[in-house]
Amino acid sequence: MTSVDPGQRPTSSPAEPSLGELVSSATKDLSSLVRQEINLAKVELKREASSAGKGAGMLGGAGFVGLLALIFLSIAAAYAFGRLVNLGTGFLIVGVLYLLVAGILALLGKKNLSKVGPPEKTIETVKDDVSWAKHPTKAPARRH
Repeated sequence: MTSVDPGQRPTSSPAEPSLGELVSSATKDLSSLVRQEINLAKVELKREASSAGKGAGMLGGAGFVGLLALIFLSIAAAYAFGRLVNLGTGFLIVGVLYLLVAGILALLGKKNLSKVGPPEKTIETVKDDVSWAKHPTKAPARRH
């Protein structure tokens, strides 16, 4: 509330915060909000990184087994199956077995990697924050 006396300048009542105090309070609130959003994103991304790590490990395993398949196709199959069937058929049998193992590992790795998604809670709360910043008197719509 301001009071105006003739011949005096308007004065502020002591209960009203100054513009500087309002700006300081808004800055602190915004800083706290940004920190909380960053912490939420870290938690979500850490969880997703674990799933991505498992998927990458499976794909790495598939690559290693594929390399072993190449080695066994060229050496072991030639000697082991060369005595039972012709040499070409021996190479084919061992190669198919290792390719099946590599295929299974690749499918499992792909399945784990497909579980990785964006940090949905963080995106939702940031959208709410932007909505609130545009209209501070209106409560954000709740999404479930």
